[in-house]
Amino acid sequence: MSSASRRPLCSACLRPHSACLCPLVQTVHSQVQLLILQHPMEVGHAKNTARLLHLCVHGSRLHAGEVFDGEQLNAWLHAPWPDLSTDAVVRPVLLYPPTPPDPQLPVTAPPALPGDWLGQPASLRLVVLDGTWRKSRKMLYLNPALQQLPRLQLHGVLQGRYTIRKAHAPDQLSSFEAAVQALAQLQSWGDEHVGRQQLMQSFDAAITQHQQLQAASHSASHKRQGAEVLLNP
Repeated sequence: MSSASRRPLCSACLRPHSACLCPLVQTVHSQVQLLILQHPMEVGHAKNTARLLHLCVHGSRLHAGEVFDGEQLNAWLHAPWPDLSTDAVVRPVLLYPPTPPDPQLPVTAPPALPGDWLGQPASLRLVVLDGTWRKSRKMLYLNPALQQLPRLQLHGVLQGRYTIRKAHAPDQLSSFEAAVQALAQLQSWGDEHVGRQQLMQSFDAAITQHQQLQAASHSASHKRQGAEVLLNP
């Protein structure tokens, strides 16, 4: 076990206390419900902004896994959550781009998103898959219930600000950024909407924190190397 894995973790953000995300959280209330399904390999990742998103969006749900129990997944997708009326209408929508053919991971074409759903944001449940492109594609392939969901296409995608992970194209976004844009699109949050601004402020603060911690780690490593040279000329 490494020394890093033995460090005590915050019970909320699951990060070491020295890198806790909780002070960066700005709580935002959204009409649209948010369900995040996270690939297990992302859970302990230092760049785990999906958990930050979950902590920021009041009432959101986050579950980790690759293959989910079918009955449990259907409940997460379709059943009213405890803070809703038991007869509340729930319309799950998957945030996922068009899937080009892949013979290794074939998926069923999704149904069209009914236009009348978009006028009722309080009934919508935005489903976000958190993982690399390949991991999220595998999650989609292994869970047929996800393939049956209508998908949301983002409009006017801006250049991503997730500078701590390399993107293959300027319009590729992190799960956090894509979810914020989707939430804004579904409930008509303009660029100046306070909820949108608060979410992106938390995101930017997390990026800055990660960069500062990385720089401090590199500096400490260089100092140790220099000390070893002096001790072992």
